[in-house]
Amino acid sequence: MESGMNRWTNRAMVTAALAVAVMSGTAFAQTAYKVEAKWNIGGDGSWDYLTVDSAAHRLYIAHQTKVDVVDLTTGKEIGAVIGLTRCHGVVISPDGKTGFVSDGGANVVVAFDLANFAQTDRIPAGTNPDGMAFEPVTGTLWAFNGTSKNATVIDVKTHKVIGTVALPGKPEFPVADGSGTVFVNIEDANSVVRIDAKSMKPTATWKLASCESPSGQAIDTAGSRLFAVCDGKKMSVTDAKTGKSLATPSIGDGPDATAYDARTGLAFSSNEDGTLTIIDVKNPGYKVIQTLPTMDGARTMQMDHSTGKIYLVSAELKKVPGAKRPSAAPGTFTVLVVGRD
Repeated sequence: MESGMNRWTNRAMVTAALAVAVMSGTAFAQTAYKVEAKWNIGGDGSWDYLTVDSAAHRLYIAHQTKVDVVDLTTGKEIGAVIGLTRCHGVVISPDGKTGFVSDGGANVVVAFDLANFAQTDRIPAGTNPDGMAFEPVTGTLWAFNGTSKNATVIDVKTHKVIGTVALPGKPEFPVADGSGTVFVNIEDANSVVRIDAKSMKPTATWKLASCESPSGQAIDTAGSRLFAVCDGKKMSVTDAKTGKSLATPSIGDGPDATAYDARTGLAFSSNEDGTLTIIDVKNPGYKVIQTLPTMDGARTMQMDHSTGKIYLVSAELKKVPGAKRPSAAPGTFTVLVVGRD
């Protein structure tokens, strides 16, 4: 996954219509989502995945050469994992003592101490490790390597590489179903691969309907559904057992992350155009019930499933003459907190 800044393109300003949330029904209007707070974290450079540690009330943000650690109670940065090259994904071990971050620039997965954020190990991976997922049945960490098009499987307790899984294209974001299966989007093949974690072998590859360049992915384990966000302003909803397409609701432009809230039956897409799309997936039709204005470039997010709050990041982006991509104004890196009453 590329950062919110690196994949930002010069788009027209969000239309005035998006200044008012798009909702259906009076009941929902009483509990509409809103941006509750903005926390200035500061610092320079691009960013990537966010990870919430609900038990410790912390937010981990991959911020180019470091991982910012933010206290979710105060909104203040309490530390950082430093000495990284180009970080992407963060996974918190179930033991509550160790974290892991994929360093795509160094082709390693870095283990760090959750008490002081110091690096404790560097585990070799494939080329450009990016998205990661913990698989609880096997106790393994899966690091998906974008350039070498494979996955590195790591024993969480020993930090040893126990396998490598070849993939049919460039992997993007993975999810685990908690029962021994891992799913990963294949960005350059517009598909999703199902992998058996015990055998470390792919068991199916499914094309994603109406989906170009899938990136973020979320899973509804109880309902056996996968939610993938795609270019072309579409979310592809897929049956996780059969690979059948269930729906392709419309979302905002330039999505890079999605989330699913089992308590509310809502799915979310964070979009580069400065919107958060909220979809009712518990009822037939998969209707968009709200389009919340956020911040230009805020295309990565994470949900705290213990509170239902959503965290997004971006910065003030400025176009540089002669450059294809904008730059982030120094000191403007910001976390947005989204929730509802």
